[in-house]
Amino acid sequence: MKPDMIMIHYGELSTKGNNRKAFISCLLHNVRVAIKPLGASAVGDRDHIYVHLDGAPCEKVMDRLKDVSGIQRLSIVHKCASDLEEIKVAALDLISQENGAKTFKIDVKRIDKRFPLDSYGVACQVADYILDHSGFGVDLHQPDIRLRITLRPDATYLSCHEELGLGGYPLGIIGKVTMLLSGGIDSPVAAYMLMRRGIRVECLHFASPPYTSLAVIDKLKDILAELNVYQPDIKLQVLPFTKIQEAIYANVPEPYCITIMRRMMVRLAVAMAKKNGALAIATGESIGQVASQTLESISVIEEVTNFPILRPLAVSDKVSIIDTAKKLGTYGISIRPFEDCCTIFKPKNPKTKPRLDECLKAESRFDFEALIAECLENVETIYFSDGKEKIVTKE
Repeated sequence: MKPDMIMIHYGELSTKGNNRKAFISCLLHNVRVAIKPLGASAVGDRDHIYVHLDGAPCEKVMDRLKDVSGIQRLSIVHKCASDLEEIKVAALDLISQENGAKTFKIDVKRIDKRFPLDSYGVACQVADYILDHSGFGVDLHQPDIRLRITLRPDATYLSCHEELGLGGYPLGIIGKVTMLLSGGIDSPVAAYMLMRRGIRVECLHFASPPYTSLAVIDKLKDILAELNVYQPDIKLQVLPFTKIQEAIYANVPEPYCITIMRRMMVRLAVAMAKKNGALAIATGESIGQVASQTLESISVIEEVTNFPILRPLAVSDKVSIIDTAKKLGTYGISIRPFEDCCTIFKPKNPKTKPRLDECLKAESRFDFEALIAECLENVETIYFSDGKEKIVTKE
């Protein structure tokens, strides 16, 4: 018995009240984009999205849908006519395919009120048929198989196989942010977490040639290819940060160099975010992980702007971040031995509790505004789509 469709359950979207229609519409669009290359199609209503396989391989469609944010659960569905005898046969056939199962429970939802039996009556009739024609037993508390039967006006839908989806919100429904992408372990995970919450990500990288290797850009390209699974199109903008870093290390006391560098990065990121129409900037920072991520440092660094700064990993520990990176496929890429601008100039004794007055004094020693303006005039933009680099432009 081959499956006919996959039913998508909304999860959090069901709590959205008056905005529910917009969330479902966005999710339906994203689902259609995801499954189109496989030859499947999708329609949606208030309660579910139905993916019609149309001959497409069920496993491949399921695998693709599990990477679409906004989906809570996925059910493999078999259709039959709304005739009690056909439902019985289909039910037995379906649970017989579950190897190793010995017990079952039936849940019936009677949407079509014209059906002559109520939900309890259908469940009893189908259960009796299965018991009479198989070696299965009933277990109402911890069954091996939970058979769901939905009586709809067009047909009856049967399902006994479910898998969890990515959860969260549909990509793009919340808006767009500028993500600072370093090439390390943390920032790709933070980008993924934003995507999962329905936020479209555009990435920003600070490059410091010749001090940093061009291989760092290759790392970023490979990372974005993995993240393309969750967001099919991603823009990466590379800012030339060398002159700013040289000025910092020539004019700023060494313990304050990282703090001043971060303040410059925030200024640049905010300028790029506003130019690109992003609603916030985001980082891969985790509280207390390094000197620039203490609460005192964050407070002094954020002083340069009142623009929103998101930190998806703020309270995550390194072990859980690494675990997520491994699941995403970015961990092995991130640990390649090529340093970025944050590590190549790392001071021996960075300040963990910097003072704002000292930061302002240090910044007064060089014309950072002119350097920022020059940096913004020489941005390189790279577009990634479905794991491939598409366009490179100078801005």
